[in-house]
Amino acid sequence: MSSVGARSLARKEGDMKLLILDRDGVINEDRPDFIKSPDEWLPIAGSLDAIGELTRAGWTLVVATNQSCIGRGIIDVAMLNTIHAKMHRLVHHAGGHIDAVFFCPHAPDSGCACRKPAPGLVLDIARRFRVDAKDCVMVGDSRRDLAAVASVGGQALLVRTGNGVKTEAAADLPQGTQVFDDLAAVAEYLLYGIGEV
Repeated sequence: MSSVGARSLARKEGDMKLLILDRDGVINEDRPDFIKSPDEWLPIAGSLDAIGELTRAGWTLVVATNQSCIGRGIIDVAMLNTIHAKMHRLVHHAGGHIDAVFFCPHAPDSGCACRKPAPGLVLDIARRFRVDAKDCVMVGDSRRDLAAVASVGGQALLVRTGNGVKTEAAADLPQGTQVFDDLAAVAEYLLYGIGEV
């Protein structure tokens, strides 16, 4: 792991340990033509086990994902729910649990407040789980994920899976972004401090 102005992710006793995960490129393989069916939803090696470990350690895990394929008319919400049913099932088999999935269904030109890099999803999650937005930690593979949480004062964690290598190479990361190889490395850091610079 490398770090740019890393800050401690330690939590005070009694604080909720909430981790927000982008979906495509963090939990599952990304596709340039969108995930359109459960068959196309393929987990990244180690991601499900990482979610299982974090769940067992008491972390609350929430997914925040842009799904413009709905706004573009490529899939509908029913298909998205079917895809997420597969995700939940495989996460459960790995001993994990995702507490909620927040998604933006809008096309990129809609001007909505929920499409990352806008902070709408992060703010909604903070309200729902009764945490301060600045205490939110989010794992993503693109700058828009990182910007969504950094813009409200939260902590951005970049993984090199999905678009992460390209995002890191662009060298335009929000201040304080920490960089990890994948979600398994994030879990090791959060649970055991392994990889901290």
